[in-house]
Amino acid sequence: MLDPKKKQKVIEKYRTHESDTGSPQVQIALLSVEIADLTEHLKQHKKDFSSRRGLIKKVHERHRLMKYLEREDEKAAKKLREDLGL
Repeated sequence: MLDPKKKQKVIEKYRTHESDTGSPQVQIALLSVEIADLTEHLKQHKKDFSSRRGLIKKVHERHRLMKYLEREDEKAAKKLREDLGL
């Protein structure tokens, strides 16, 4: 789980307008940060299978959102991929 300050920084960086918190760009960026955190956690706790399941769900959700964004706004999807290194 992200701390509120880190989450707010990610939202401010990837939002599309002033009050945006739920656009696909923001959701994908937040999922990417959570995936990175869970990956680090699982490197230390190899037998934490419930967290591993959560990681797989987050990766799938991010993939689904990226497919949606590519379908709706290919230019934004390409920019987001470059920014996040996906």
